[in-house]
Amino acid sequence: MARKINRLNARSAATIAKCGRHADGGGLYLSISPNGGRRWVFLYRWHGKPTEIGLGSARDVSLARARELAANARAKLAEGSNPKDVRRSAGASFGECADQLIAAMGPSWRNKKHAAQWEMTLRDYAAPLRRLPVEKVTTDDVLSVLKPLWHSKPETASRLRGRIERVLDAAKAKGLRTGENPARWRGHLDQLLPKRQQLTRGHHAAMDYAELPDFIEDLQAREGSAALALEFAILTAARSGEVLGARWTDFDLDRGVWTVPANRMKAGREHRVPLSRHALNIVKALYESRAGDFVFAGQKPSSPLSAMALEMVLRRMKIDDATVHGFRSAFRDWAAERTNYPRKVAEMALAHAIENKVEAAYRRGDLFAKRRLLMAEWAKFCARIKGARDGQVVPIGRRG
Repeated sequence: MARKINRLNARSAATIAKCGRHADGGGLYLSISPNGGRRWVFLYRWHGKPTEIGLGSARDVSLARARELAANARAKLAEGSNPKDVRRSAGASFGECADQLIAAMGPSWRNKKHAAQWEMTLRDYAAPLRRLPVEKVTTDDVLSVLKPLWHSKPETASRLRGRIERVLDAAKAKGLRTGENPARWRGHLDQLLPKRQQLTRGHHAAMDYAELPDFIEDLQAREGSAALALEFAILTAARSGEVLGARWTDFDLDRGVWTVPANRMKAGREHRVPLSRHALNIVKALYESRAGDFVFAGQKPSSPLSAMALEMVLRRMKIDDATVHGFRSAFRDWAAERTNYPRKVAEMALAHAIENKVEAAYRRGDLFAKRRLLMAEWAKFCARIKGARDGQVVPIGRRG
């Protein structure tokens, strides 16, 4: 007869990759989220209602410890007590509350990268807080994790503070702590930490658009789909996440249109991108050898390139004064300084939200025809290598 409990072992608990719940038996499960988060949960029924208790991240809680916690919960059930009520009175740790918040918020986040950032910061940077009872986290505890980052990694520190505040707010809403939030900024931490230097507009380092033709010539000599993805991102002035998530079903190759669905757009609205001949040639070349859903596939055809793939291309090319996002700024500067297209056409090409609410309410079109002309001019400029014109591109079939 198959074992009813202790179905997992330390190796399988560490290597299982399929998302979902994996039973160890006795109500204990290893829960793997779509973004790769791993945590232990105990499932039971209380007065006929399915109930779940989080037992902590699988990174922090071993299989043996998870079994002990599950056994304690079963003992409480046998005594007629609700394990969740007993646990609430005993107090949950900050790490458990952080994992529960990430699991609850995960479905509302648009991409895996966002979830991974939450997990990493609350796991690594907030490590000293994780084992503390959530009701005992103090201002000094919060400052102990923020101060080492406040000057060296100010943006990371600011995001970490906000995430710690969210975890503590969620814990208070569950009745796990009382009083003021020690991670609150206004009227609290702003009196204890120096104000961060305001980031300047367009803080992503950008290459001067005049240098782009030479850069693209060097880029076209690079092997691999990551180089193609970066070139495509530049030609379409798209965000890296939109490019890396591109699927074949998004493209109308006959009409030269790439339609990015709303769930992959920052503004949450579908965005049509007119493809220049150069950009279309890149997609068509990859279409001939397609093996999965993603246009710019990673090592496995079923998965896209990693979020860092495009940045790594820049590093290999020894480009240390520009970022992938900065190429959007280069496009915007070029459109303003070298063309006569109205500002709103360039802004629409970048899929920027319309700031004027009245204009946004009445705007129905997406200026597609004008944007097609603009993007064709941009491609001509970028491909102006030894007199090359749009459509006269370096053969790309040699690049995998």
